[in-house]
Amino acid sequence: MQPEKFDTKIPKRAVLLLAHGTPETVAQIPEYLLKVTGGRPLPQTVIEEIERRYTLIGHSPLTEITLEQGRLVEAELAASGVPIPVYVGMRNWAPYIADVVHQMRSDGIEEAAVICLAPQNSRTSVGLYRRAVESAAPDLRIDFTEGWATHPLLIAAFAERLRTAYENLTAEVKAPVPVLFTAHSVPCRTVQTSPPSQAAGAAQPATVPLGPDPYSQEAKRTADLVAESLPELPISWFAFQSQGASGGPWIGPTVEATLDAIAASGVKTLLLQPIGFLCDHVEILFDVDHLFRDYAAKIGIRLERPESLNTSTLLAQAVSDLVHKALARLDG
Repeated sequence: MQPEKFDTKIPKRAVLLLAHGTPETVAQIPEYLLKVTGGRPLPQTVIEEIERRYTLIGHSPLTEITLEQGRLVEAELAASGVPIPVYVGMRNWAPYIADVVHQMRSDGIEEAAVICLAPQNSRTSVGLYRRAVESAAPDLRIDFTEGWATHPLLIAAFAERLRTAYENLTAEVKAPVPVLFTAHSVPCRTVQTSPPSQAAGAAQPATVPLGPDPYSQEAKRTADLVAESLPELPISWFAFQSQGASGGPWIGPTVEATLDAIAASGVKTLLLQPIGFLCDHVEILFDVDHLFRDYAAKIGIRLERPESLNTSTLLAQAVSDLVHKALARLDG
């Protein structure tokens, strides 16, 4: 995804999209998990359970969908008069961020608009992406988009998918259907107020304490804005999904606990709308389509979900708009 010519009068620019990454085969799961945990080994039972989940869904399409999202963004930029290349780098699997950044430098790229395909900002997770880019090429001038949880086109993209599913399901059951919004959970320790760091020999803290991580509030804000754009929704709930199997407590409420409360209120049909994931992968194809759907069925709820954003035109337009803003900041 690279144009044939650049204007040599200005620095060569590109876009770098960042995502989590996923292995191609079940056999690669143990190596992949070591990268996710930073080398910390997981219990064998956890590894085997994740292998089982990958086997059930057959394959996680995260990488190929993300690459296609990059092509769509590149096309949107070209159509808007900004024909620059779009690269895609993954933090935990190939194509690795470091390898992609090195390729960018080999291609002569000097400046880049860097966007993490996780709209809700967390200092821990999104911060890791930024550090990976900066350490791979410290001489690459970048503009890193910290978060874009409330971008109007992102909200419109989720609302478009949700509206279609809502209209189809309400027509089928002949009654309004409530919605459960979800975002990926994170360990509690990663979103708590950070203590000040102390430089060696310093009399005072080197930095002031950081406030609470914005992730949980940004996730809920995305859900609120999507719900507000569909006033026909009768009611909605919010939960954090896909809590990890280790590493201490994770933020909640869990989807299972929320489903219990929803069932107790008499709901029989429910839409579950993830608002932190931009494409299909294991947390959608297994956690939602198997785990949560089966759990809901056992307590008397039919659970459906909208189509993931995947190759949504509105999503590509949202990212393209972020790129335009980043390039303007680089110009400034």
